[in-house]
Amino acid sequence: MSTLVWIVLPYACLAVFVAGHVWRWRHDQFGWTTHTSQLLENRLLRLGSPLFHLGAFGVIGGHAMGLLVPASWTAAVGISEHTYHLVSVTGGTITGIMLVTGLALLIARRLVNGRIRRVTTTTDRILYAALAAMVVLGMSGTVLINLLGDGYDYRETIAVWFRGIFWFQPDPALMSDAPLVFQLHAIGGFLFLALWPFTRLVHVWSAPLAYLSRPYVVYRGRRTPAPVPQPAPAAVRKVVTPSS
Repeated sequence: MSTLVWIVLPYACLAVFVAGHVWRWRHDQFGWTTHTSQLLENRLLRLGSPLFHLGAFGVIGGHAMGLLVPASWTAAVGISEHTYHLVSVTGGTITGIMLVTGLALLIARRLVNGRIRRVTTTTDRILYAALAAMVVLGMSGTVLINLLGDGYDYRETIAVWFRGIFWFQPDPALMSDAPLVFQLHAIGGFLFLALWPFTRLVHVWSAPLAYLSRPYVVYRGRRTPAPVPQPAPAAVRKVVTPSS
């Protein structure tokens, strides 16, 4: 069971992540978009979207720092474990609150606005539910265990197991004694990666770099009245053709 959960499942999810993006690009390029609904409602989106995205960037950066950078590296540059723990918990809590607030506003927007609710697909509902579950589990580990509780040094266990996946040497024993909330968060993270290519999240790989060099779109106002629509040719022929 340990091998299935901590070795087979991560590799299966990563395979779906890669193959799913290839399939989506080859068969659904027109669907490779955010499916924005800004024209239908902008008030909650204007507040919720920046909070969600800034919080997400902070959370992703914190995960990358905690999982990919070994403790020996930070110690080598003079960062003590206490300092690292303080910065990690503080930054994780702040960015987590931003992410939770933004996600709550985006979900509320789809629930309270009838027009947004009608264009919300089943995939969107699954995505929001998965995001909410990931955020709750992540915040529970950060706040309840590392901030208010006794703390857990995931850099010596979970981070080592995570890096081992990419070196094809994952050690499932490192995850056996991890707190349940961290275990569920890790499992949920890989399942979320498997879901990713089939949702609107694919738009994150389409950075609009061309916007930096494209010319401005010029809109010109009309100073004269709009021309009167001309009748269709068929209607003109019908009028001028003499009756038999």
